[in-house]
Amino acid sequence: MRIGIVCPYSWDVPGGVQFHIRDLADHLIGLGHHVSVLAPADDETPLPPYVVSAGRAVPVPYNGSVARLNFGFLSAARVRRWLHDGTFDVIHIHEPASPSLGLLACWAAQGPIVATFHTSNPRSRAMIAAYPILQPALEKISARIAVSEYARRTLVEHLGGDAVVIPNGVDVDFFARAEPRPEWQGGTIGFVGRIDEPRKGLPVLMKALPRILAERPGTRLLVAGRGDEVEAVEKLPAELRPRVEFLGMVSDEDKARFLRSVDLYVAPNTGGESFGIILVEAMSAGAPVLASDLDAFTQVLDQGAAGELFANEDADALAAAAVRLLGDPERRAELRERGSAHVRRFDWSTVGADILSVYETVTDGAAAVAADEPDEPGGLLARFGLARD
Repeated sequence: MRIGIVCPYSWDVPGGVQFHIRDLADHLIGLGHHVSVLAPADDETPLPPYVVSAGRAVPVPYNGSVARLNFGFLSAARVRRWLHDGTFDVIHIHEPASPSLGLLACWAAQGPIVATFHTSNPRSRAMIAAYPILQPALEKISARIAVSEYARRTLVEHLGGDAVVIPNGVDVDFFARAEPRPEWQGGTIGFVGRIDEPRKGLPVLMKALPRILAERPGTRLLVAGRGDEVEAVEKLPAELRPRVEFLGMVSDEDKARFLRSVDLYVAPNTGGESFGIILVEAMSAGAPVLASDLDAFTQVLDQGAAGELFANEDADALAAAAVRLLGDPERRAELRERGSAHVRRFDWSTVGADILSVYETVTDGAAAVAADEPDEPGGLLARFGLARD
C-alpha cells in the first residue's frame, strides 16, 4: 500500500505527535508498505529518507503550548506537489483542524483520507469559531481516529461526527530491553518534558521537592528536556538545588535507559493532555509511575491499577505519594509488574494493526463506491461510521 502521512508540527522540534508519526512510519515500512511523511522542517535539517520537508514552520500558541506550524501559499504548493508525486492509496492526516499542513492537505487531497485527532481541549473557543472554515475540509475525511476517549470527546463536542479510538503506539520491547545506567540509579525520581512549558508540571514537582528531600534526603531529581535550567530551580532553596540534575535533551536510546534506571517516574502535568505517551514509555521500561489524575492519564494507567495518581496541581499530595513509594520497594515492584503487563495493549503490533484496518476500510470503501457496491450491514464501512445512506 502507498501511504502518505501528514505531520502538522515541525519535525525538528520533537513532540508526542511527531514521535507517533515517526514510529508509525517505521512500523509500516517494516511491514513492506511504501510510506512518505510530509512535515514542516528547516530545509537544512537532516531528515529520514521517508520525510519530505514542507518548509520552515513558525511558532504559534496552541492548546497551552507553542506549536510550530506551516501554512501559506508556498506550503500549499508543496502539499499539492507531494500529493501529485505520491499517488497514494490513502492519506493519513494528523490534526486536520490545526492551521497547518493537515488542513491544506484536506483541501487538496482526493481519494481516501484518514484523520487522527490528538487534541484534548474541552473548551476550545478557537475550534468552535473556526468550524465554518473547517467544515468543507472535514467533510472529505473518510475515517476518523482519536488517540483517546478525551480526544474523541473534543472532536464530537467541537466539530461533530465521531471517531474510533486507537491509542498512540510504543515499541514496548525497545524500552523493556534498555540497559540501566548506574549513575541514574539509587534514590532517583525521573521527569521528562519541556522544562519551560508550565502544563508539563515541573513547577509542581519543584514545589513538592523540599518535602520529599526532608523525608528522603538521599533522593535526586533527574530532569530530561530542553528549557531554562536556572529558572526551573529559582524557587528551590539554594541548598537543595544540587539535588536536581538536568540532563538536557536525550536521545531515544538514553530516554529508554533513563526510564529503566529511575526508582520512580513522576508525571505532574497539569492539563492539555489527550493521552500520555511518556507514561506508556515509562511502564514499558519498567518504571513505577506516579502521575497527576488528569482524565487521560487515569485512563492510560488503567484507573490507577498500573500506576499511582495524585490530585492535579497538589504539590503536597505529590510529595506524600512520592515519599511513600520511595520508601516501599514492594509497592514499586508491584507497580512495575502491573505496568509491564498493562502496557502491551499499546505496542505497535496491536496499534499498527488497528490503524491498518482503518486504511483497508477506507480503500475498500472507495473501491466499493467505484463499483457501486453497498457495504454489508455491520461491515467494515459501518464499523467506522462510513456506511452510505
